[in-house]
Amino acid sequence: MEGTKKRRRYIDYPRQGKQGLRRWLPSWRLWLGCCAFGIACLAGLFAIVYAKVDIPNENALAGKEATVYYWADGSQMVSVGAVNRQNITLDKVPEHVQDAVIAAENATFYSDSGVSFTGIGRAVVNMLSGGDTQGGSTITQQYVKNTYLSPDQTATRKVKEFIIALKVSNQKSKREILRGYLNTSWFGRGSNGIQAAAHAYYGIDAKDLNPSQGALLASLLKGAEQYDPGLGKANHQRAVARWKWILDRLVATGKMSKEERAGYQEFPEPRPVTKPTSQAGQIGYLVDIANKFVKSATGLTDKDLARGGYRIHTTFDKARTRRLEKAVDDVRDRNIDPKKRPEDTYVEFGAASVRPKDGAIVALYGGADATRHFSNNADTSAVPAGSAFKPFVLAASLQQDADEFGDQPHPAAVEKRSRDLRGALMRAENAPFVQAGQRLGLERIRDLAMDAGLRKESLAQLEQTFPLGTSAPSAIRLASAYTTFANSGLHAEPYAVSKMTYGGQRVPGFDRTDPQRVLTPEVAQQVTSTLEGVGWRALVSPGAEPDGPPAAAGVTEPGDRMKSAWFVGSPPSYAGPLWDAGSRVRTGRVPAAGKDAGDGDDATTAITLFRNKPGAPQLLPLNGVGGPGTGLGTSLPPQVWTAYQGGS
Repeated sequence: MEGTKKRRRYIDYPRQGKQGLRRWLPSWRLWLGCCAFGIACLAGLFAIVYAKVDIPNENALAGKEATVYYWADGSQMVSVGAVNRQNITLDKVPEHVQDAVIAAENATFYSDSGVSFTGIGRAVVNMLSGGDTQGGSTITQQYVKNTYLSPDQTATRKVKEFIIALKVSNQKSKREILRGYLNTSWFGRGSNGIQAAAHAYYGIDAKDLNPSQGALLASLLKGAEQYDPGLGKANHQRAVARWKWILDRLVATGKMSKEERAGYQEFPEPRPVTKPTSQAGQIGYLVDIANKFVKSATGLTDKDLARGGYRIHTTFDKARTRRLEKAVDDVRDRNIDPKKRPEDTYVEFGAASVRPKDGAIVALYGGADATRHFSNNADTSAVPAGSAFKPFVLAASLQQDADEFGDQPHPAAVEKRSRDLRGALMRAENAPFVQAGQRLGLERIRDLAMDAGLRKESLAQLEQTFPLGTSAPSAIRLASAYTTFANSGLHAEPYAVSKMTYGGQRVPGFDRTDPQRVLTPEVAQQVTSTLEGVGWRALVSPGAEPDGPPAAAGVTEPGDRMKSAWFVGSPPSYAGPLWDAGSRVRTGRVPAAGKDAGDGDDATTAITLFRNKPGAPQLLPLNGVGGPGTGLGTSLPPQVWTAYQGGS
């Protein structure tokens, strides 16, 4: 009706009386109203969440479940934990230790609100960009995370951490929070809390820590996996640098005088790393490998694993592992006598068995009792492979020929070159392999070795001697790479954990990829055929008849003059006589019923021997090891393999 007023709308959108684009652009009042409404909603939501989230019982951490490791057959291997933690009051922690922790982790601890808004913002940005949700946290937030929350790196957990930190900051004094933080923080070596850490690193109570020792323990809060000085040279360098920085920070924050700082110039070396008695024998090494695989697959840390509650199902075969340990011990007892021969001091063995068809690590030998010898010899990358590397040169040459000629007849020169290289491997000659490196290009050999499973960081520089085995792969990786020959040219990445659960739920990250083609089946068979001859020569005495089909094997030779001895062997996958003992000529191939290369449970095993004096920068020579007739110790790894295969 004319003259009737239009009814006013609460929300003037689209805007009345406007035309074109202006009709659809919100007014400043609408913008302001929407922002105010959004803020009110967020405030209301925050109030609801704040009211609903309670502070859990602080002592819950002490009751955490242990982490349990299982053998491949499902039986329990070992239970690690529960949490190694001893609560102490703050008056039992020296002021200089408290100051070191605050200077290192949260210099504004006594004046801040207990939460870091910039850290939360950074975590949100990381989450939205696909990264993890870790950001800079206050001591209060770290205490909350240590004590009340799961190790999950999720946005939900970060919000709970923020809310609980606010509540804790409002309800507890700063000294109560600091006490809780010092009692729950992870310091490595299985220790939660400053008291357990003082004993793990220095064998004393926390109250007896001096400022220098306190600064070292404070440095571990940044990450014990990187800053425990007992875990290798790189760790030691990082620990020293951060120890110095923390002491300097104490001076900068007025908690230590320059004169007192000048008195702490010598790094406070902690005790050697030790394993708990439950991880004696080979168990500690098995747990070490399983944990490395878990961390690689899931992104979890040692700190996360130490919280307990995980169920880790490994690929380790109990009987094989015990048989391998016995084989090493028997060969050591028969041949190595440090009291009789000084050359036998510091002799170390390492070994690993990998299943060709899927890459499962079924057994390993990491060294003497893990509670007394921490370094894992099955996983060290400091022992040159010597002639055990040459099969990759042969494989690269044969594969190049296959790529170039396919099914066409090879020229006589190519056939002769192949025969010469295979013969050189049988006769332990070096010159043909140096020449092959020049002809093929060292990059081609390196790339094939990496495709077969060797890690780039373990490979030597691409120099003339590269084809002779100057690279230093671990026993696990060398065994894994040799499975490529046994598995008809297919390589499956090695793995040590088949399944993992937490709170009854599967932890993702353990799906297996299909094996990848590295060599043609024909090339893999040619390499295997040559390695069977090497195995015959290494395992059978001259003039003796082999007991069944020969093993395919790679070995080091006395002529290598390396500071290591290797034997890498795969049990024969075929029945029937393959060799004429008199002429050493391959006579035939009779497949065993239902078996072909890579089938069954036969494992490829790499065994190494070397001399390593703790603290020495290089391996010691093998001259005289085991007495005369051992060929610089090169005859001992084959003896271990024979005992391992024949054991029960």
